[in-house]
Amino acid sequence: MTNLQALYAQHGQSPWVDNLQREWLRSGHLAELVKTGVRGVTSNPTIFAKAISGEDDYDEQFGSLIGSMSVEDAYWKLVIDDIVHALEVLRAVHDESHGTDGFVSLEVAPALAHDTEATVSSALALHEQIDKANLLVKVPATAEGVPAIRRLIGAGKSINVTLIFGLSRHDEVMEAYLSGLEAYAASGHDDLSSVASVASFFVSRVDTEIDHRLETAAGGDGGDPAILGFRGKAAVAQAQEAYQHFRRTFSGPRWDALAAKGAQVQRPLWASTSTKNPAYSDLLYVDTLIGPDTVNTMPEATLEAFDDHGTLARTVDADPAAASDLLARLAEVGIDLADVSATLEDEGVHSFAKSFDELIQVLTDKAATFGRPSP
Repeated sequence: MTNLQALYAQHGQSPWVDNLQREWLRSGHLAELVKTGVRGVTSNPTIFAKAISGEDDYDEQFGSLIGSMSVEDAYWKLVIDDIVHALEVLRAVHDESHGTDGFVSLEVAPALAHDTEATVSSALALHEQIDKANLLVKVPATAEGVPAIRRLIGAGKSINVTLIFGLSRHDEVMEAYLSGLEAYAASGHDDLSSVASVASFFVSRVDTEIDHRLETAAGGDGGDPAILGFRGKAAVAQAQEAYQHFRRTFSGPRWDALAAKGAQVQRPLWASTSTKNPAYSDLLYVDTLIGPDTVNTMPEATLEAFDDHGTLARTVDADPAAASDLLARLAEVGIDLADVSATLEDEGVHSFAKSFDELIQVLTDKAATFGRPSP
């Protein structure tokens, strides 16, 4: 048994891979990752931008498309084809897990992040185009995204809620899921088991932002050691606290009524789990967040590192009081977690939109080289 397989079998955490590219599908590499224990796939506009602009695997299909559709429509065709094939690779995992795993995620266009109606329409259209039980459409957890999530869950659609950076927004997302399930049940659906959702709580980016703020508060890298001592600790503490919120939310009479109809919990999905600071452990955001009913989506290098030397132990709630205390102490030294969350959300939305726009420009330039500029 690999470490990745043991992670799920012994501790109830599903390792997913945070990448998708056509070469993986053609060569069988994604299928090999599944054999080692990978149980799902996440993608985002930045991942697809790197894949499509960095490989020639897409050129033949793109060239055949641009004579009859716009560059942006051709982009969606390329992406959807990859997603459909990945869904086929993961379908056995989905079936064997009775619909609780084996998912592949596809994100709505980044430009829709602050448009509730357009997000709902786009997500419904993607679910209609890709009518597969193991598809998760990704919706960002912006203020405008939260009501869209409720409506989509209320329509019985499975959703990966992305770009969660703080506890308050995570609470709103879980409420949107619960109220969406209640609406779906009220519309006459007695079996809720086909509706799935994960709440993608971003981790390493939180430390990157807070470490910078701590250094400023300390008077520089060589400043107050009491303040600098908090570096590299905030993100894990916040994620561990989020797990406590999750456990409280998915318990009690309200949840029991939904669970009786087959509802699945909305699992926390730890995202952005590669270590950005080389001074920290390469598995800082994996080894510390292991526990049941969770997902950790990792780039391939982090998956390989965990399979090689990862810790197999339940750690996400080993000391919840210590996590809560650390967050309180951060506030005492001037770290505003709500502002950190808002800053990172804005940056995340902007980053994905920038990647998408840059890719469309790359494809537009490529279309011209084929001698067939898009209509």
